[in-house]
Amino acid sequence: MQHRLAVSVVVAALVMGVSSARAQVLTQRDISLRMALTIAQTASAECGVVASVAVVDRAGRLKVFLQGDGANPHNIELARRKAYTARTFRQTSAEWAKRTETINPGQRMLTDVIPLMGGVPISIGDETIGGVGLSGAPNGGAQEEACARAGIAKVADQLR
Repeated sequence: MQHRLAVSVVVAALVMGVSSARAQVLTQRDISLRMALTIAQTASAECGVVASVAVVDRAGRLKVFLQGDGANPHNIELARRKAYTARTFRQTSAEWAKRTETINPGQRMLTDVIPLMGGVPISIGDETIGGVGLSGAPNGGAQEEACARAGIAKVADQLR
């Protein structure tokens, strides 16, 4: 019995030693408040004061939200979900919507995603660090996506 206990202690020590030898601090890039605010203000200026804009960080958490003047109450949730969808799937919410019509339609059942145009991922190279979504633009989803892209273009020099 003591032999088994001793072997167990040695194995546990080896496993702990191996796992701690590989332990490391992760560094991740994320969207700053200033960058999120710049993107949101630029997108809002492009789409007009009726549109609402949401910017989420790399974890999909809301970083900045601008409620458009005279916007409908549902625009808050739609903008956030479009941004979240773009961040989560690392593509525009429109591209994801089209793909999930035939491939992986079950993804549409995930909480907080939405298959509507108007969300664009924010990326540095191949790394997605956030998303921006709009709702309530006078000309709909295509205009919302264009405004989101304009917001991201405003900070493009910082996304290299």
